[in-house]
Amino acid sequence: MDQKILSLAAEKTADKLQEFLQTLREGDLTNLLQNQAVKGKVAGALLRAIFKGSPCSEEAGTLRRRKIYTCCIQLVESGDLQKEIASEIIGLLMLEAHHFPGPLLVELANEFISAVREGSLVNGKSLELLPIILTALATKKENLAYGKGVLSGEECKKQLINTLCSGRWDQQYVIQLTSMFKDVPLTAEEVEFVVEKALSMFSKMNLQEIPPLVYQLLVLSSKGSRKSVLEGIIAFFSALDKQHNEEQSGDELLDVVTVPSGELRHVEGTIILHIVFAIKLDYELGRELVKHLKVGQQGDSNNNLSPFSIALLLSVTRIQRFQDQVLDLLKTSVVKSFKDLQLLQGSKFLQNLVPHRSYVSTMILEVVKNSVHSWDHVTQGLVELGFILMDSYGPKKVLDGKTIETSPSLSRMPNQHACKLGANILLETFKIHEMIRQEILEQVLNRVVTRASSPISHFLDLLSNIVMYAPLVLQSCSSKVTEAFDYLSFLPLQTVQRLLKAVQPLLKVSMSMRDCLILVLRKAMFANQLDARKSAVAGFLLLLKNFKVLGSLSSSQCSQSLSVSQVHVDVHSHYNSVANETFCLEIMDSLRRCLSQQADVRLMLYEGFYDVLRRNSQLANSVMQTLLSQLKQFYEPKPDLLPPLKLEACILTQGDKISLQEPLDYLLCCIQHCLAWYKNTVIPLQQGEEEEEEEEAFYEDLDDILESITNRMIKSELEDFELDKSADFSQSTSIGIKNNICAFLVMGVCEVLIEYNFSISSFSKNRFEDILSLFMCYKKLSDILNEKAGKAKTKMANKTSDSLLSMKFVSSLLTALFRDSIQSHQESLSVLRSSNEFMRYAVNVALQKVQQLKETGHVSGPDGQNPEKIFQNLCDITRVLLWRYTSIPTSVEESGKKEKGKSISLLCLEGLQKIFSAVQQFYQPKIQQFLRALDVTDKEGEEREDADVSVTQRTAFQIRQFQRSLLNLLSSQEEDFNSKEALLLVTVLTSLSKLLEPSSPQFVQMLSWTSKICKENSREDALFCKSLMNLLFSLHVSYKSPVILLRDLSQDIHGHLGDIDQDVEVEKTNHFAIVNLRTAAPTVCLLVLSQAEKVLEEVDWLITKLKGQVSQETLSEEASSQATLPNQPVEKAIIMQLGTLLTFFHELVQTALPSGSCVDTLLKDLCKMYTTLTALVRYYLQVCQSSGGIPKNMEKLVKLSGSHLTPLCYSFISYVQNKSKSLNYTGEKKEKPAAVATAMARVLRETKPIPNLIFAIEQYEKFLIHLSKKSKVNLMQHMKLSTSRDFKIKGNILDMVLREDGEDENEEGTASEHGGQNKEPAKKKRKK
Repeated sequence: MDQKILSLAAEKTADKLQEFLQTLREGDLTNLLQNQAVKGKVAGALLRAIFKGSPCSEEAGTLRRRKIYTCCIQLVESGDLQKEIASEIIGLLMLEAHHFPGPLLVELANEFISAVREGSLVNGKSLELLPIILTALATKKENLAYGKGVLSGEECKKQLINTLCSGRWDQQYVIQLTSMFKDVPLTAEEVEFVVEKALSMFSKMNLQEIPPLVYQLLVLSSKGSRKSVLEGIIAFFSALDKQHNEEQSGDELLDVVTVPSGELRHVEGTIILHIVFAIKLDYELGRELVKHLKVGQQGDSNNNLSPFSIALLLSVTRIQRFQDQVLDLLKTSVVKSFKDLQLLQGSKFLQNLVPHRSYVSTMILEVVKNSVHSWDHVTQGLVELGFILMDSYGPKKVLDGKTIETSPSLSRMPNQHACKLGANILLETFKIHEMIRQEILEQVLNRVVTRASSPISHFLDLLSNIVMYAPLVLQSCSSKVTEAFDYLSFLPLQTVQRLLKAVQPLLKVSMSMRDCLILVLRKAMFANQLDARKSAVAGFLLLLKNFKVLGSLSSSQCSQSLSVSQVHVDVHSHYNSVANETFCLEIMDSLRRCLSQQADVRLMLYEGFYDVLRRNSQLANSVMQTLLSQLKQFYEPKPDLLPPLKLEACILTQGDKISLQEPLDYLLCCIQHCLAWYKNTVIPLQQGEEEEEEEEAFYEDLDDILESITNRMIKSELEDFELDKSADFSQSTSIGIKNNICAFLVMGVCEVLIEYNFSISSFSKNRFEDILSLFMCYKKLSDILNEKAGKAKTKMANKTSDSLLSMKFVSSLLTALFRDSIQSHQESLSVLRSSNEFMRYAVNVALQKVQQLKETGHVSGPDGQNPEKIFQNLCDITRVLLWRYTSIPTSVEESGKKEKGKSISLLCLEGLQKIFSAVQQFYQPKIQQFLRALDVTDKEGEEREDADVSVTQRTAFQIRQFQRSLLNLLSSQEEDFNSKEALLLVTVLTSLSKLLEPSSPQFVQMLSWTSKICKENSREDALFCKSLMNLLFSLHVSYKSPVILLRDLSQDIHGHLGDIDQDVEVEKTNHFAIVNLRTAAPTVCLLVLSQAEKVLEEVDWLITKLKGQVSQETLSEEASSQATLPNQPVEKAIIMQLGTLLTFFHELVQTALPSGSCVDTLLKDLCKMYTTLTALVRYYLQVCQSSGGIPKNMEKLVKLSGSHLTPLCYSFISYVQNKSKSLNYTGEKKEKPAAVATAMARVLRETKPIPNLIFAIEQYEKFLIHLSKKSKVNLMQHMKLSTSRDFKIKGNILDMVLREDGEDENEEGTASEHGGQNKEPAKKKRKK
């Protein structure tokens, strides 16, 4: 039969074929086809023949085709056919589909749809036919019966797609079904159907099946719905990430199949690649992505960003077109997130309303962590983002070339956080991805070398961390580092020191790098620039410190594991120490040459030698011999000659120019410290050994010399140095300059000898008498210098060089002076204690050291760079100062004797104030330890028990001591009131209160105490008032919103200053006694206004957040009445805040404020108030439809603004303008034109904010009218529309003014010019 059909089909006409086919029974044909296909014979030719004999023009033919189609589809689905045959059959069916009439196409399509919905498909091969059927259907123009109605082909197709998408899809056919739609012409609405269906299937599929589905969706998105596709993918993976993190953190979610982390990351990586590839082909998709994430950022940057979306954005940066846009978006998100965090941390009011969220910074670091799963496409973006953050937000240069210091963590600016985040991103990326290491290192070094003038400490820190992480890995990049070495001599000294310190671990691993550095340093030793020579010294000293010679006492008593000569050395082996020794001695040789260079270079050397000895004790001999021979050049060996030092030799005279050649004081200081260290550390270890005599000689020599200098310095008079009172100290003559230099040298030498004698004194009375004599010499000189400087009126005294006493000695000296109660020491100590001057000097030096720490982060002198030792000394010094201040109050001390300068107690307090702020700045993590050290009662045994006493409790104990002192001060009479001390006490309390936990009872206690002080004490000292009020506000803000406090204060200010209408008598409310006639304005007034501004800022932030949520809800089209319910507490809080602020401004606007900053600020803040009110009104315009009207309390707020604020604003404006007119008018008659001009300029400046305020009021009223229409509530009934800008021309006054102007013009041309200038802006203001 099959042969017959085929032979008939070969004929030219199909008539016979048709007749033959009609004679066959129904099942024959289908059976025949089935058998042929299953056997793998020529089913295709048979099918073609059947189609040829069944033309669609006849009904019978059509039905036959229909049956054949059904049969073939079942055959293909059965899976019994070979692949090629199945493909051929499907191909033929596709070709013939469009011949079908519409109704049959609908039937066929429905068959498919029911098969999909029932899940009866076996292998889904036949689905390839469905798009052809749907496409063919769409081309049918005639109406078709569908269901109960009649539809066109296009509508039928839409209904079919809708039915298909609303049914159940079997998991295994989702990808096929989605891919099928790309071949069907779809309208936007139909695409949306399909996309929604496919996205809803994500959660039901295996993780591995999602990437191909995403790929199909992206292909489909070219037809439309790009936004839905992206949103769906991002939302799904963000949720999956979140869930995954929760599972990992231990909150096991029930009925969740946990996904292994690696698998999830790989799938995400693939999907990101798919999306980036799609964006390359379709830029519209990229624009949609950026737009989607930008919109989400407006309300709250954390809404739309998740680790997945950030990784996606970073991958998109590889596309040139989107690079800047995306990095910019991420940069602003990061800073916005940090700013939000800062705002939240600073306000309890906001913390209560806004839940704590994860921040963009943590998400970005999570991306870095996830990128370990071969996300190579993200790394480049990460590196770029890291550098952009570090470049944009690194420390900025300020005056005096100092960079801005990092303030304590709480108030650390968002910019600093952003810069830190940039560094963290780069460091973590460096650790994970090898291929990018070279690039990161190169970029960091480039910035270090090229940005010599701007601060680059953040890049040096990063470099240091990178090197610390993997010195051996970096050997491959050593060429980059050695390249940077070539620029050493052109870089600033500080940069060189930090750079060498950072790469120092590399020098131990790489011989070639070390040799290269030494060559560079040797060249630099003889460079023309002084800085280059100093850099060379710094470099050599660093090398000496870090390459130990065998036998050196190590600070941690462990041997060095990496030698110079061999790279890999066993820790315990005796490595080739000769190499290190010759290397170090060679360097010492180079350094000796520096002793003939400028004073600055020598100074660096003297400051560095002590550290070298401490780290490399075998070099002691060499170093001490060098110092000894240097000292001998300036030492007078004959024991009876005075003075003992040749000061002339220390000074260099070149023509008229006189400069210091040898910093002798620093040389002695260095010798003294090295000697003390040598005696304490090396000599005890040598006791048992037989040492060569000459080894010891230098140490005895030095001791003798210092002894001799001490004795002769005591005997010397100032005349011996030619530095008595009659000497010339002016800075203009060369003799004066020389005498100044000598004076400073002598003072320095005295200080060094004081420390030396104290260290060897063992509390002997004679030694202490020597110390006092040395101090008297120092004191005389410093008095002469101060006196001369005072006469010269130039503050040369400010040049007082840093004290040469070491911090360790200062702490020992203070402890001995104030706290030593050992019986045997009392007699000798009484010598020092008898001199008040000496004790004051000791405290002053301590203050100087702390100040130095605050400014630079380290102190001068030995161990000055060692944070641990500094902290230890700080604790000791603080303990003594605290005891001294609390046990001998200032009042007691001052009543005893009237002396010039500050009393010791006051100096102690000043020291405490500086120390508390320095500890919070540099030792935040050690606060607990610091406070424990202050507890004088602590005994060793008790330490373990009270280790668990919290920081808050310890702080509260210290706070109580200072509170008592302040109360005593305030209880004194007004004329005895020591404002300096009061100010210092408040500053101390402020910095201590930052350590209290805001939720603790101690904090509440502190707040109520401060509030009580402000309420009960009236002092006319503006500075004291300001600092006390600042403390009150800073505490209040961390506890609750300060609006009620502001309202009370504004009533007080109004009461004291009176009303703008002089006939009105204002009732005085005395809430806070600290507000009085002297302090009300400008002090308190400006303070409350700045607080009000902060509150407005917070409210504004909340409104923006709400608006963002609303716009997102409307985007997702789920905005129902419930959607806005969660915002009710926030809305209520906003209205409450604004209501209270309204009453605050209501008081101030009626106050007769003195013109100047108060009026200026008030006008600006009023403007801000109206802008915020307008923002709230606009928010209600947005939500008005969905929430059904506006809340009652909003209506009340509008009513209040209409009755209590707007009319008063206009009268206040008139008051300001009248004031300026009267000022202007009185000035014009009597004063010169120039004075009139300046007065007018001031008036103009003061009235500048007025038009802005009027504009803000009118904007507010404009939006109120809109809201009234929309909400059907008449909000304008409480508003008097402003009339104060209407004006009429009064003819008689105009004539008079014109006449006056005419007279003035005849007299003097200039005045009228000013008048003209001043009138012009007024006209403009009117028009605005």
